[in-house]
Amino acid sequence: MSPPRLPQPLRGIVPPMVTPLTKGETLDATGVERLIEHILAGGVSGVFVLGTSGEGPALGFEVCKELIGLVVERVGGRVPVLVGISHSSMAESLALAQVACDAGAQAVVATPPYYYPLSQADLARYYERLAARSPLPLFLYNMPSHTKVGIELDTVRRLIDVPQIVGLKDSSANMIYFHHLLRLRRTRPDWTVLMGPEELLAASVLFGGDGGVCGGANLLPRLYTELFDAACRAELAKIRSLQDEVLQLAEVVYAIAGHGAAVTAGLKYALACLGIVADTLAQPFAPPPADSCQRIRRWLEQAASRWLAPIPALRD
Repeated sequence: MSPPRLPQPLRGIVPPMVTPLTKGETLDATGVERLIEHILAGGVSGVFVLGTSGEGPALGFEVCKELIGLVVERVGGRVPVLVGISHSSMAESLALAQVACDAGAQAVVATPPYYYPLSQADLARYYERLAARSPLPLFLYNMPSHTKVGIELDTVRRLIDVPQIVGLKDSSANMIYFHHLLRLRRTRPDWTVLMGPEELLAASVLFGGDGGVCGGANLLPRLYTELFDAACRAELAKIRSLQDEVLQLAEVVYAIAGHGAAVTAGLKYALACLGIVADTLAQPFAPPPADSCQRIRRWLEQAASRWLAPIPALRD
């Protein structure tokens, strides 16, 4: 049976899955399987592996290859699988794209290459060449806080006409930029525009965005799918209530002062409390300090009773 096709546009919540690891930084296959089932039970529309929350740039090629194969196999065509291929080398990005294609994934996702400064002309040429050689449809990933170069609107305007490029995930947290993306999308209705920062999910969908790549959907997927649905229906009272819960999750789980991978660290610790994955992070990062763990645990005791069924007994 051939793998499912990618919906165009892809709409809904596509969690950027964390990568379950053992203490030796090998893949925790059992944790991967538990996490996938937990996420899919929340009604999500896809799974995105090896993104920022998935620690893609910090993992070796063999771990990435193993993860891609396991995720595609476990998902089993229930939703599309998107694979991050961001790298400073186009050759390495294309090698990972081929792994994703061979495994049966539906699309790949790439930030601008990092390390060297890039002009927008260089960046546009890079994406055109990457798309031409990629065996799978390509999503652009605008993440200027990490790559130190953004995908400017004129560059998007040039790239939106490339058939193999099928959308953009925006993690700039710049709503003016996002509104201009939606205007550009009118020239290509099959293009997908996804919001990165979950605090802006509802606003982005109300104005025509296609959904979100929300880190918190690793933990409480149903919170985010319900917020997306409420935004699609413009149910403002429900949006306000659910938005408050999303903001509280971000304020507690992601608020680890001085941690370079705070979002992933907080999510993995909370997931460890639920017995889904370990809190092991890729080098050089450590799990959250004790005070952050206590704060996350107290919040999770309340949130789990509202969003998880059956209500789990939290682990130490």
